Amino acid sequence: MYYRPRIIPCLSIDDGEMVKTIHFQKPRYLGDVVNAVKIFNNKGVDELSILDISATRRGKEPNFDLLKDIATEAFMPLSYGGGVTEIEQIKKLFYIGYEKIIMNTAFVKNPQLVQEAVRFSGSQSVVVSIDAKADLFGRYTCYMGDGQEKLQMDPIQLAKQAQELGAGEILLNSINRDGAMNGYDLKLVKNVADSVDIPVIACGGAGKMEDIKAVLQEGHADAAAAGSFFVYYGRNKAILITAPSEQELVQAGIYSNE
Repeated sequence: MYYRPRIIPCLSIDDGEMVKTIHFQKPRYLGDVVNAVKIFNNKGVDELSILDISATRRGKEPNFDLLKDIATEAFMPLSYGGGVTEIEQIKKLFYIGYEKIIMNTAFVKNPQLVQEAVRFSGSQSVVVSIDAKADLFGRYTCYMGDGQEKLQMDPIQLAKQAQELGAGEILLNSINRDGAMNGYDLKLVKNVADSVDIPVIACGGAGKMEDIKAVLQEGHADAAAAGSFFVYYGRNKAILITAPSEQELVQAGIYSNE
């Protein structure tokens, strides 16, 4: 059987510009997000995730004009998160071409919205995003609002709640590993993935192919998402939008015929 897990570029936008953060801070301007989408078209990526990292914090709704431009250019399935607070926004996002909606703050503040979205589009189109941070003792705390607001629930509790509400997937972000490119938090990913029956997409920490292989195999993730891995090249982090080919993924043992 051919094993082909999803490898998902995760692009962050801030006030309409494509950026990349480190530990959810210090956004670095990378260029035009629509141009990046065109490059990923040519690379044949499985799926593309667009996250507006400042919409909720600034009290703004999704930038529908920009998102429509992205959807017009994209040849792959799209997911979007950021500033989503009501069902009409979700319907509009589906209408302009997004296959999945990602909810983080709204999931915590208005769990009913997750259920409404599931009733409208089905579980497969609703993703709950969980942002987790480990302290010095290895204990995990979750945050919402782009990592600004601390929650009183741990990642496993939130993951189980997301599943109970009907979400079809979990996007699990490690704040500690965001932008660090030193590997995923395998303990975090494995603990959450083993606690629920729905797919877990790991995000935060990919710097090389071996990191992706490790989170899929050792971390039990169903898919691997990454930002820096797809937008930087070399130790000096020169900006280069790219993605590994299918052959490279086979050679790395990420895709296999076993």
